[in-house]
Amino acid sequence: MDQKLDILEKKVLVGIVKMVQKQGMQGTAGGWKDFLNSYDKKFGSSLSDPAKRSNDVLVSFLKTFTEDDDLKFIAKVLQHHQNRDILELYEKKSPDDKSPEQRLVRLTLQHPQYALNYMFPSCNEEWVITKLGEKSKVMTSNTMYAVDCEMVLCEDGSEALVRVCVVNRNLEVKLDELVNPNKAVADYRSEITGVTAEDLVGVTCSLADIQRRMEKLLSHGNILVGHSLNNDLNALKVDHPRVIDTSLIFKYSNGNRRPSLNNLCKSVLGYEIRKSGAPHDCLDDACAAMKLVLAVIEHGFDNTMPIVQDVPEIDKAKLFIHRIPFNVPSEELHSVIPGDFTIEVKTSKRQQGDKYAAVAIFSSPQEACQAFENVEGSLDKDSSGRQQKLVKFQTSKGVTRGIYVRKMACDALPGEVLVKRALEGEENTGLSKKRKIEQINEEIMSGLDKCKCKEHIKEIERLRKMANSNQCEDHLREIERLKQELIEKDFQISKQHKMISLLEEKLQRKKDKKNKGR
Repeated sequence: MDQKLDILEKKVLVGIVKMVQKQGMQGTAGGWKDFLNSYDKKFGSSLSDPAKRSNDVLVSFLKTFTEDDDLKFIAKVLQHHQNRDILELYEKKSPDDKSPEQRLVRLTLQHPQYALNYMFPSCNEEWVITKLGEKSKVMTSNTMYAVDCEMVLCEDGSEALVRVCVVNRNLEVKLDELVNPNKAVADYRSEITGVTAEDLVGVTCSLADIQRRMEKLLSHGNILVGHSLNNDLNALKVDHPRVIDTSLIFKYSNGNRRPSLNNLCKSVLGYEIRKSGAPHDCLDDACAAMKLVLAVIEHGFDNTMPIVQDVPEIDKAKLFIHRIPFNVPSEELHSVIPGDFTIEVKTSKRQQGDKYAAVAIFSSPQEACQAFENVEGSLDKDSSGRQQKLVKFQTSKGVTRGIYVRKMACDALPGEVLVKRALEGEENTGLSKKRKIEQINEEIMSGLDKCKCKEHIKEIERLRKMANSNQCEDHLREIERLKQELIEKDFQISKQHKMISLLEEKLQRKKDKKNKGR
């Protein structure tokens, strides 16, 4: 331990000392401030910020700890910081020279929600921090295991692991165990976990047993795969930094919500993992997460995928109308939106202050889609990528108002169908490369009729020419890059439209108030 401390970087030493302070730990010279008062006669504890102290002072303090429990804690904190150093190495190195597995680890680490979701209390006693080994080996290891866990609610308010399943990339089962919570259980959540009290009778496997087996599987920097994997690691009380989280590497088109595992399986793998209301199956979920990652790796995609949200068939025959001014009766919406439909006002008309929302219900999805196409307004997208239009109209009183008319489902942008097709490689019927390129051209050209931005049309035409030169793979990547640019542009335009609409409404209210005053 002493030799390891002597060669640590300043930031790591500072982190360890701060953690020791937080725990209120005391060595042979007392706590941190006690140590400073005896070690530094000039400044003493008046200069107590560890970051302002030299490495020699920090190391000298840590060497005052000799009890086994203290040394184990410091070793755990040290391992935690060493793992974080490896994560930083991922961030600094170019992704171009990495394997698909490495890129997906990097993609998970770079997600905005990673830092928040994977901030574990891993220095606590029950937790285990995996040892990654040498950095050179870690950076080249592509061995993957997928995990899924089920948890029960205990009477003390905590959650406890009750089942865990692990599979390798060949979907071979490496671990499938029921686990004794060793606590009084308040709710087995059988409708979700599929586990009952009877299932645990005679089960002796403990959390510590599972942790030992997980440590062995994850040695040498092996990669752990899962969906919302942070929840599983919390249940296992295992801190492992080399992860691929399928809820972070996939996303809805132009949306911030993390997709469910079931929707991902339907969109990417082409099958439904479970029917609505059915309990989870740990093994099925672990296999599904691994299949999703393999689908990305095998088809050459290492970036986020646009996933079309699943919408019930009955909702496809509806248009959502929102931000309707309260002084606009719902009956007047028939003069704004073409077609034959009924209006259903959503809850209270005052649900958004001076605005309310409603649903236009048509007899078929085709009629709803046609009505949306025919309504005159500025094309926009909401935060989940669903198309909507800002519609300006005059009320029966001659006042100009604005409302939003929105589709209930996302529409694929030109090029998204190409990504989906690439992920459905197993269903490919052996078309020639030339025919594949011809199909790409046809799909892009069909998208031109829907694209209303001249710059976008020019860019798509350039991509069509690229496909003709047999650059199919580059073409797909360029389509994906362009799609992201279009989404960003659409989002900026959407914000501008909303700001203009709000300003116009504010100005109209002032005019109305002024007219009433007269």
